[in-house]
Amino acid sequence: MLVDKNITYGQQLWRELVEHLPYALIAVASGLGLLSFFTVFAFDAMTPKMLHKAADILFHNFHFIHIAFAATGVMVTFLRFSKDLFKGLIVGTVTTIVFCFLSDVIVPYLGGMLLGVHMHFHFCFINEMINVVPFLFVGLLIGSVIGLSSSHSHHGNNHDHHSVLFHTLHILTSTFASIFYLIAHGFVAWYAHIGMIFLITLVAVVLPCTLSDLVAPIFFAGVKK
Repeated sequence: MLVDKNITYGQQLWRELVEHLPYALIAVASGLGLLSFFTVFAFDAMTPKMLHKAADILFHNFHFIHIAFAATGVMVTFLRFSKDLFKGLIVGTVTTIVFCFLSDVIVPYLGGMLLGVHMHFHFCFINEMINVVPFLFVGLLIGSVIGLSSSHSHHGNNHDHHSVLFHTLHILTSTFASIFYLIAHGFVAWYAHIGMIFLITLVAVVLPCTLSDLVAPIFFAGVKK
């Protein structure tokens, strides 16, 4: 992320949102494409109950991986603008939990409900704490190491490369988690509404992931301009 001192903070954030849209578009399109193959083969080999179970397993796995990449992305961005590691760990923990929950659960759940699907609400953070914590810990650790090492590097574009890499992985895993949540918790016949699913998933990926990777860490790092 290159900061332009000639524009306002709001304009910079809007620019970042627009520039990250292509990554989200590629991730969502790739996710729907792979999901199409999964659905076709699953219908031939699985009963509806087995399909729900398979989608639920895939949702949880991608949700946990999403947490790791989200935490890494937050720390890399935060440590670019602030060297307060303790504050960064707090911001990274809270931001990751809130926006991963929003992206993987809340938006898909509300999207399914808006389309008239009876969705089952599932929040796995408390019940799956034993699985969530290791991914969160590793994400924060790796993000801290990369953020601190990059801050001492003479190559100013290291942060940009790391930010783009982890943001791409972040939105890709978020896409899969959001899609499999829909299937696992009520929206089995998603293919009949692929247009709306595309929009729902795009919203679930773009806003929370951009807020998590860019807006929240920059704001809490105390950047004024």
